[in-house]
Amino acid sequence: MPDSTAKASVPSDRLSRRALMVWSAGVVAYILAITGRTSMGVAGVPALEHFQIDASRLAVFTSVQVGVYACVQIPMGMLIDRFGARRMLVVGALLMGVGQVLLGLTSSYPVAILARVIVGTADATAFLSVMRILPAWIPIRKTPVFTQLTGGLGYVGQFMSAVPFSMLLHSQGWSTAFVSLGAGSVLVALLAWVVVADSPETPDAQEPPAAAGGKRAGRGPSVGAALAFVVRHPACWLGFFIHFTLMSQIVFTLLWGVPLMTLGMGLSESEASGILVLNMVVSVLVGPVLGVISARAGRRRPEVVIVATLAVAVSWVVFFASPDPRSLVAVAVVNVIVPGLAPAANYGFDTVREEVDRRFTATATGLSNMGGFLAAMVAAQAAGFVLDAVSDGGDYTWSDFRTAWCALGVVWGIGFIGLLVSRVTMQRWRAAEASRATGQ
Repeated sequence: MPDSTAKASVPSDRLSRRALMVWSAGVVAYILAITGRTSMGVAGVPALEHFQIDASRLAVFTSVQVGVYACVQIPMGMLIDRFGARRMLVVGALLMGVGQVLLGLTSSYPVAILARVIVGTADATAFLSVMRILPAWIPIRKTPVFTQLTGGLGYVGQFMSAVPFSMLLHSQGWSTAFVSLGAGSVLVALLAWVVVADSPETPDAQEPPAAAGGKRAGRGPSVGAALAFVVRHPACWLGFFIHFTLMSQIVFTLLWGVPLMTLGMGLSESEASGILVLNMVVSVLVGPVLGVISARAGRRRPEVVIVATLAVAVSWVVFFASPDPRSLVAVAVVNVIVPGLAPAANYGFDTVREEVDRRFTATATGLSNMGGFLAAMVAAQAAGFVLDAVSDGGDYTWSDFRTAWCALGVVWGIGFIGLLVSRVTMQRWRAAEASRATGQ
């Protein structure tokens, strides 16, 4: 049940200028994280040559990064709940810089994998920190919209990867491009240190945020108690599978989108970059709309997500139905439908925020956020293995990508079953809580 003792720290209905500044600085850090996350997506083809690797080993870059990102969600959530969003945003930005510089300066495949481990760890600090900031600074009626705005604006990082980073990569080379990303990370760390505050009660952000009941987060429940609480809460698992079923957007933008378009469809690098920009623009524009829908749907959010994930699945089936490579227009249509519906993955975070004790906001959000990225890790790696198996070591063709995309379908099917089961579990939990409250 939501924590009733935390009411004193709930922001007023007025959205202050200071709140917008804090949230905006957090979003900038999240944009940096998305830039780091998607940079390998546009660098996938150059990476094949730079490290002299095949598709399955290229997929390891994304699998490792996304796998690390997913696995550290709960530990990172605990750190954020304990030490505060501001400190973890600064640490994350600096770690991102280290990882990008290391990647830019090496030609060793194992060292590059280590760099992506660092990037994945750093990436995990950003979104959870912003989600921890929202209930402290943003009026509760506006938080679903700001959740979607955060997710949507984060995709500006995808634009940064697809356009300026891609241009730098192809004009100045591998090292200059990635070292430049590392330098930008330091500037973002400074911004977070100066502007972000964990709550209005700690404007100088020198202390971790207060936990429920007026206790500081660092003196709250033990790690074991927090983990047990979150793992047993059905809202977290509902959020997990909501995020899980809409993972094709992650797979496309993080790794296989550009190779699919350039190697499988024969599009130019500029056309592929244009499609990624379109994907980003749609993601940003639909965010507020889906936020309003989330606020109005309330406990019927899972039904909205079921419709969205089925529509996304159908769009991919239609796209790959043709035995001949699709046109630029066809992939553009898919990149309106998929990013137009994929932000519904954030509905799970709205459910977590409303149902789970605020002392565990970041930890619970972390568990929910794991869903999509664990699914993406498995799907991206499986697609790489299938590509190598069906291409016989040759060039990757449209037919090869059609077969490889079936791996995404299998993963999606598992997630969809999980979504249906977790929805029923959540309904039963609510009914039991209501019955208990009535009995009292």
